[in-house]
Amino acid sequence: MTATQSEPTTTSSWPPGLPRSLDYPEVPVGSILRAAVRRWGERPAFIDHDVELTFTELGRRAHAVAGWLADHGVGRGDVVAVHIPNCRQYPPLYYGILLAGATFSPTNPLLPAADLAAQLTDARATVLVTWDQVLPFVRGALAQTPVRTVVVTGEAHILDLAARLELEDGDVDLADLLAADPTDRHLDADVDVAGDLAHLAYTGGTTGVSKGVELPHRTVVTNVLQSACWTSGSLPELDDAGDVTVRQVVGEDEYPTRLGTARIINLTPWFHAMGAIGYLNGMVLGGTTTVIHMRFDPVKYVEDAVRYDVTAIGGAPPVFVALLQVPGFADHDWSRVRGVSSGAAPLPVTLIEKLQTVLPNAVIGEGYGLTEVTMQATGNPSFRSGTRKAGTVGVPVFDTEISIRPLGGGDPLPVGERGEVCIRGPQVMRGYAHRPEATAESIDPDGWFHTGDVGILDEDGYLAIVDRTKDMLLYKGYNVFPRELEEILFGVPGVAGAAVVGRPDEDAGELPVAYVVRKADDAGTALTAESVMAAVNDKVTPYKRLRDVVFIDAIPVSAAGKVLKRELAAKEREKAGG
Repeated sequence: MTATQSEPTTTSSWPPGLPRSLDYPEVPVGSILRAAVRRWGERPAFIDHDVELTFTELGRRAHAVAGWLADHGVGRGDVVAVHIPNCRQYPPLYYGILLAGATFSPTNPLLPAADLAAQLTDARATVLVTWDQVLPFVRGALAQTPVRTVVVTGEAHILDLAARLELEDGDVDLADLLAADPTDRHLDADVDVAGDLAHLAYTGGTTGVSKGVELPHRTVVTNVLQSACWTSGSLPELDDAGDVTVRQVVGEDEYPTRLGTARIINLTPWFHAMGAIGYLNGMVLGGTTTVIHMRFDPVKYVEDAVRYDVTAIGGAPPVFVALLQVPGFADHDWSRVRGVSSGAAPLPVTLIEKLQTVLPNAVIGEGYGLTEVTMQATGNPSFRSGTRKAGTVGVPVFDTEISIRPLGGGDPLPVGERGEVCIRGPQVMRGYAHRPEATAESIDPDGWFHTGDVGILDEDGYLAIVDRTKDMLLYKGYNVFPRELEEILFGVPGVAGAAVVGRPDEDAGELPVAYVVRKADDAGTALTAESVMAAVNDKVTPYKRLRDVVFIDAIPVSAAGKVLKRELAAKEREKAGG
């Protein structure tokens, strides 16, 4: 079935006063910045190492980057790869690329050299923006790629955008781009919003090879608006100059944080879908002041959250687990925090309950999406009177449908049955770059994107993500979904983190094995493999039972906060082969 049925009176899943469908202006992504600069002016847009970047300066610097690129032959059809961590110079660089009419292709700055070279080649990138500290490592990866221009930045530019770096001949200092003529030359005026790519984003590769996801300007603007309107009770509109912004139409009784007043700390990498759409474009659109943390230091995070009096906290589940363990975190007055947003992986129900205790006035909103749907497809209601169902990722946002299909293909399944999550909406990608067969496998002729995630729709249209089909284990022919076991593990006293993978077994196929991080307390110290297995196995049917527990210092996660189960599964394969 699709999640389009009428809503029962017992639930409140839809923002009051908002339509089910939005009008999405036909504008390029740069329009978001232009409107924000006029609207928010001298308000701080980003703060990094206590140095501000106002909306006005963000606009000037972005137009300078665009002008420099255009003057050096970079424009429509050209791909600029950005290989740097979150920093103050990232937003003007991002918007500058798009304002020039070029395509932004983010890359994880921690990619191994061979993977970076493969991605740059697949993206057909002609310009690479990289970090000075990794430049020697990067240079060796460039020989076999199409990259012709290397632009370099580093920590020096965080403090001073005009700082000069020590570079070799031929490399370009990002300071040159940022200091160019800041006039808006409207270089993106000829952009085809339906056809020209704004983003060429690569999938996370947590379970396999990364693929390039093609996202035209229209698709990016659409999902930014879907996300922003959902979380703020707003409608899209054009300002007097014809650029896109949003107008908050739902009152502060439902959305107490008003546009232009929010303050957050952002950890979500801007090379990740949730980062680029929600924590870059979404923040600029809504006039939010964003404090940038390049890397996660839980103690520093809490210190800055107090100092900047944040109104919301966002991240992936491992972030919240770590914050709850910071001494004094639970004792601080967090009453002004009105929102908690989580993505990248499902929040365990026990973690939601702990967060709600510490953050009494916060609406805990979990959403769901993938790079292939730009960023967001569903969300739990952000308005205060909304019904949030723990263990679900909410309902489809504007103009979006969810259908649950049999894992092997077939007609939609009834309410409550487990199957593959399929998504249809205006935020679905155009396809995978240079991979027509992969595109045809994932997007069917009716426009449904087949996610590879396993989920259930309830009678009210709320979606629960059960697992990934690629994470699913086969034990003696039975399907075992690690997510179910992980939920139980998170409720075991003394468990700080957990992930379940399969151990190859000649007789059974795969044996469920838990990797567990102990808490630094008495309960954690007391944990044994036997006690953990007993706590889980008493609650599940025999074929789902854990067969072993491995204690580990930390669960491996990607920079975007997703658990890297492939690393744990590789350990198990090595054991089996040894």
